[in-house]
Amino acid sequence: MPPEEPHQIECHLGRLLDERGMTLAELAARVGVTVANLSVLKNDRAKAIRFSTLTAICRELDCQPGELLTFTA
Repeated sequence: MPPEEPHQIECHLGRLLDERGMTLAELAARVGVTVANLSVLKNDRAKAIRFSTLTAICRELDCQPGELLTFTA
């Protein structure tokens, strides 16, 4: 099996949380996922995200998916 290539998606969850004065734990409680799962996303280690989770994060942070995730070439 060939080695997995690193993805080129960057997550801005930390910045969005800082801008809104919210903690990762608070967002996790509001969204209904674990702090550990959000931490994986925040630290650019996630391999996937469910649309339902993305929807909940965007709802709670009042943002668009493009503000949370960007493609880096």
